[in-house]
Amino acid sequence: MPGDPSSVLAALGLDRRTEQLYFRLAPVSGHTVTGVARLVQQAPDRLLRDLAPLLERGLVVLAEDRIVVPSLAEAVSDLVLQEARTAAASATKLAELSSAVPHLVAAATRPDATHVTEVHPLDGELSSGGNPLELLQLMIRTSRGDMLWLRPDAWAMPRESKVSEVLAEAMATGRRSRAIYPARALTEAPDALRVRAGLGEQVRIISEVRTRMFILGDSHAVLPEPIGFADEPRVHVRQRSIVAALTMWFESLWDRAAPMPELEAGRMSPDGRQFLLEQLMAGATDEVIARKLGIGLRTVRRRIAALMTELGVDTRFQAGVEAVRRGWL
Repeated sequence: MPGDPSSVLAALGLDRRTEQLYFRLAPVSGHTVTGVARLVQQAPDRLLRDLAPLLERGLVVLAEDRIVVPSLAEAVSDLVLQEARTAAASATKLAELSSAVPHLVAAATRPDATHVTEVHPLDGELSSGGNPLELLQLMIRTSRGDMLWLRPDAWAMPRESKVSEVLAEAMATGRRSRAIYPARALTEAPDALRVRAGLGEQVRIISEVRTRMFILGDSHAVLPEPIGFADEPRVHVRQRSIVAALTMWFESLWDRAAPMPELEAGRMSPDGRQFLLEQLMAGATDEVIARKLGIGLRTVRRRIAALMTELGVDTRFQAGVEAVRRGWL
């Protein structure tokens, strides 16, 4: 009797481990065996052994030393045609394939009701050591889509200039890069911001950025472990639902952050009203505001006084209310 596959790949007789490998390979189609093996952290010979079921069914093709992953619909269509030519001996297989076709329209990896109780490991790993710049280069070159960055202190890292070179290479292919910096970067690292903006990166500023993070398309996200500013160990996430959730978090921060059109014009002296108001609304002290914004305590007090005068109010609470009324917050 025909099976009851939970996905197209299951209908082709692949187990969950091989199915997961396929979806890890799809975003890096066209890259070398060695490069892909490094990305999935397997030895090349082990990767080739694991590829055998996918190669046998035409879901993955080796073109010289490169791994090519045709579209799933195309691969399945070819298999159906082959089976149709030997229909007498392939009736059971054709029934399994036809029962899987609806999954092409829906989510091919959506678990069937009979599998919801199964527990499978997430796609990603905790690692340390190695060369972080080489890892970043490999991930950028083997991914697609937007590059998203939380950069609380990246300008202080010795490899910053090299990262900018890799970024420029990626953006030259038409990819978009967006980065969020803390407000103190305006005083601590104006040159670093100018370099990034000069490459075409969209830069926004927020009062505080509490962790490093970068996201590449919908296939990679890297964060420190634990969350914060440590360079290692780091968590490399390829689980698409988690990458999507981190992307939504980035987008929420992006919406709150302030654009910096001054960068494009070569000016670096925004008035800082939004940052001051955010901190006043949060009840932060002058000392805390000075630390977060990277400016002196006297400067903070002078700016707050000027802001209250501009708003025509006598207290910080009134300043927040009036700023909301004017649409500044």
